[in-house]
Amino acid sequence: MDTPVDKTVLNNGIRILTKKMLHTRSVSMGVWVNVGARDETLDESGLSHFIEHMIFKGTRKRTAFQIAKEFDAIGGHTNAFTTMENTCYHAKVMDTHTETMVDILSDIFLNSIFDSQEIERERPVILQEIGMVEDSPDEYVHVLSSRNFWGDNPLGRSILGNPENIIRFNSNTIKSFFQRLYQPNRIIISVAGNIDHSRIINLIGPTFESIQSGNSFPNRIAPEGRTLVDVNYRKLEQVHICLSTKGLSIGDPRRYAFSLLNTILGGNMSSRLFQEIREKRGLAYAVYSFISSHVDTGMFGVYLGVDPKRAHETTELILSEIRKLKNEKVDSSELKGAKEYTKGSLMIAAESNDNQMVRTAQNEIHFGRDIALQEVLDNIERVTREEILHLANDIFQKEQMVLTMLGPLNKKKVFEELLYH
Repeated sequence: MDTPVDKTVLNNGIRILTKKMLHTRSVSMGVWVNVGARDETLDESGLSHFIEHMIFKGTRKRTAFQIAKEFDAIGGHTNAFTTMENTCYHAKVMDTHTETMVDILSDIFLNSIFDSQEIERERPVILQEIGMVEDSPDEYVHVLSSRNFWGDNPLGRSILGNPENIIRFNSNTIKSFFQRLYQPNRIIISVAGNIDHSRIINLIGPTFESIQSGNSFPNRIAPEGRTLVDVNYRKLEQVHICLSTKGLSIGDPRRYAFSLLNTILGGNMSSRLFQEIREKRGLAYAVYSFISSHVDTGMFGVYLGVDPKRAHETTELILSEIRKLKNEKVDSSELKGAKEYTKGSLMIAAESNDNQMVRTAQNEIHFGRDIALQEVLDNIERVTREEILHLANDIFQKEQMVLTMLGPLNKKKVFEELLYH
């Protein structure tokens, strides 16, 4: 199942990666650009995401409707997403339609015209997307938490940008950003499924080799985490809580222990937080921990939504579970269960060519090589109880914790006393 990845580098530096999966009848393709929201200036905030929307809105030979119709006509699916550090334009079709998929994806990536009328049509859609997040407190608290944790650094901004910028962006702004930052050495094309590497190179290579190198790329600055309690009053049924602290970068060798620590604390239904807060006490419906890692830094967080009257009690329980991880080695059976859960999730995901397409691209972006699944599984198995203990003491420091709360609360001082006690 875990076949090697084939790699070809075009003359201009674009990397094409393929992973053959003969047991599938479909093909997933992603055009990845190592450019994201953290590469924007304050005035550019939201441009990467705006481009993600506009890339499907017409080329020199296809209208937005024709792009949608041609994908529908072959039973294909296409979409895009923007992160802090990457943007991906992807599609999935039956293997018999690989050539058509490559043609359409290549066309929208290389020949989008960013028409002014289409921009005016899409602008209110993005503004509605921003409003939708702000109207969803379980999502918006994460936006506030990132802003509080990262401060003025681009990592602290919303990927969607702000309404003032979205209203101001025009065709020239978008074209300039696209041409300046979408450089060949930051472009990776990843294809997984029932495909042949040489055929993919013949389909993709001639068109993508036309991209010319651009100007120098802006430096990414890693911010320092900070400590803060931020209570945002909003008339809601629940208080939404995000506790953030220092995390690890994507390439940190301790990332395997970090993943297991996350699983143990709040990563699944048998995790400590889920069992203590939801199952034993019935305090929350949604409670989980999460990892947000970047190329040079990272953040670890815990989220839950609770009755305002139980917010203090629940926050105290989170901190109590964190202290346990710092003071006591995890039980051997608990660690074994976390390992089996993590390995099982990875192996199940590996059966999907969508996931393999993503994994292949991300390994190339972050490590410059294919990392075999077995290597990952072996590294997970090697993690010890002592490593989990040491890592917990490194990342869970009150001097680097940020507590963000959204809901009908206005008692900031009692939570400051709780966090800094």
